[in-house]
Amino acid sequence: MLDAFSEPTFQKVVGKFIEDGPPHIILDLSKIDFVDSSGLGALVKLVKKTQSVEGSLQVIANARVMQTVKLVRLEKFLSIQTSVNDALANVPAA
Repeated sequence: MLDAFSEPTFQKVVGKFIEDGPPHIILDLSKIDFVDSSGLGALVKLVKKTQSVEGSLQVIANARVMQTVKLVRLEKFLSIQTSVNDALANVPAA
């Protein structure tokens, strides 16, 4: 679950990884069964953070999360993928 309760920790942990890690991140949310507006906001902030370091964030999502993301029309902005292989294929070349 990625909701208002878990969002601060999620954003802190992933944000730190973006700061310290490689510029291109694949975030596997395929086991997450619920994302609320706080979770979507966190994902938007994290995408912007990767863009600020000239990186990218690919998000792997299951059908349930994808439904929520599509409802607010963020599927392209969040680079939603259905599998690790799809996400790897969409990571920009170095």
